[in-house]
Amino acid sequence: MHAYKNLAGNSGIESYEILREGVKVRFKGGATYLYDYRIPGRKQVEDMKRLALSGKGLSRYIVQHGVDYADKWE
Repeated sequence: MHAYKNLAGNSGIESYEILREGVKVRFKGGATYLYDYRIPGRKQVEDMKRLALSGKGLSRYIVQHGVDYADKWE
């Protein structure tokens, strides 16, 4: 996983991993979530990939859009 840049300085996201058809996001609390083309869908996943790579806005996007996840690991 790659460290999330957190350019805004207030994100709860620790790291991410870009997958071919998804993205894994690890939050500072330790939980890791998988978002993929099935859930929440291709458009949301591609938006999330772009935000993850930019280092800004990913946590806000997840909260504001009520993004569902496909899987979760504690």
